Amino acid sequence: AMTQGNYTEVTEFFLLGFDGQRKFRHVLFFVFLVIYVTSVVGNIGMILLIKADSRLQTPMYFFLQHLAFVDICYTSAITPKMLQNFIIENKSISFVGCVVQALIYATFATTDCYLLATMAVDWYVAICNPLHYPIVMSRRVCIQLVAGSYVVGSINASIHTGFTFSLSFCKSNIINHFFCDGPPILSLSCSSIKINILLLAAFVGFNLMFTVLVIIFSYIYILGAILKMSSTTGRKKAFSTCASHLTAVTIFYGTLSYMYLQPHSNNSEENMKVVSTFYSVVIPMLNPLIYSFRNKEVKEALKVMDRCFKFFFNVSEN
Repeated sequence: AMTQGNYTEVTEFFLLGFDGQRKFRHVLFFVFLVIYVTSVVGNIGMILLIKADSRLQTPMYFFLQHLAFVDICYTSAITPKMLQNFIIENKSISFVGCVVQALIYATFATTDCYLLATMAVDWYVAICNPLHYPIVMSRRVCIQLVAGSYVVGSINASIHTGFTFSLSFCKSNIINHFFCDGPPILSLSCSSIKINILLLAAFVGFNLMFTVLVIIFSYIYILGAILKMSSTTGRKKAFSTCASHLTAVTIFYGTLSYMYLQPHSNNSEENMKVVSTFYSVVIPMLNPLIYSFRNKEVKEALKVMDRCFKFFFNVSEN
């Protein structure tokens, strides 16, 4: 740190992480390493599978492909540094590194929200207006929806990160968290953080409420359409398709809401860390598993790919 006038300019931060669980650090390192590797492999596998199988070239899988990419990006911004801090004593992260980590995480976490909402709209059109589906969800519209999600995520993250790291930090440079998240960093500032808190509440509140309302209204119409179906098989297929998306949405939004929309005094710092691990580390691993096991088309594509691999290896051996 460098002293300037009556305050100290912070040049690096220290991530306290799970310091209270030091005796379990090697166990935690192994657990989170397995989760991270599973997450990256699962999401890359999902992207490659969708690209390789012609039956999966539909809007739903186009959005799922981008959801997998987003999950890889924001968990990779957080987890490697967290794993490093389990096994080394020096838990420092440079000021610039902290800014970059916060920016990447916020960008892709926000994009994730809008992609989940977009997927709900896609299913609404597919189930409620199947005849108009190819026109409404054209390739151009899908690209615009995905691009819009990335743009909103980038703008939201840039505003938050800019306002957060323009503050003066003179209380401490020890972040009681395992990554550079907004609330723990704001607690270190000696500047007025009223504007930052208002921005955090307004932007996070709007992003969560808007996307949640889109999902809720989409599923109200979807449920109505499913109940009107005369075919039991059609009903089961529609419910099965929506169940995977609803599972991912419930876990993701539930943990994000608990973290950001409750007053900080209601959450102990340790509880915040545990909740943060769900949406930043665990959920990116669960998404490919949820969509794989509950989706008939993905399971069929996996079987085809498995047969192709077996055939290739048999030919190579012969």
